Amino acid sequence: MSETGALLRRIRAWLAFFIVCLVLSGATAFPLVTEMRFAEGALTTWAAPVAETFPGLLEWVGRVRAGLDAADARHPFLLYGTDWLAFAHLVIAVAFYGPYRDPVRNIWVVEFGMIACAGIVPLALICGPIRGIPFWWSLIDMSFGVFGVIPLLVVHRLIKRLESLTAPVGSRIVRTLPV
Repeated sequence: MSETGALLRRIRAWLAFFIVCLVLSGATAFPLVTEMRFAEGALTTWAAPVAETFPGLLEWVGRVRAGLDAADARHPFLLYGTDWLAFAHLVIAVAFYGPYRDPVRNIWVVEFGMIACAGIVPLALICGPIRGIPFWWSLIDMSFGVFGVIPLLVVHRLIKRLESLTAPVGSRIVRTLPV
């Protein structure tokens, strides 16, 4: 097995993992009302020890469930925004097919993803308090950016290594240390 072939397989495995995570994250934004009813039911039955350990969690889930129920009953068009959120996740996941197919040429998509992950942190810190989101929940939101950037950093490093192995000999830059 060649080193370039092994690198390409590793890059594609990491990208497939990232794509699946994006799709799952997006798909969960469609059935929010049902999910929150399930979450509240779970926290009051079989997952009650979790609610006892984190007392604010049940209160927050109940508040969110009540808000979603009210929006769904009186203003269902508001939930259309989360449908677009889900769609955006799916579209972004499709964009990562470019680096899956040709990593060196499409490294910019990985860099775009890294920038998007970094942008999650200020968004949560700014918009969370404006929208009345508890800080601990903003930390959960920020974790998507923190954990999301990890596979992208790995992929970026692997693509750079692949690029150095596959670049034509004449185009390689020789770096020398100053004397």
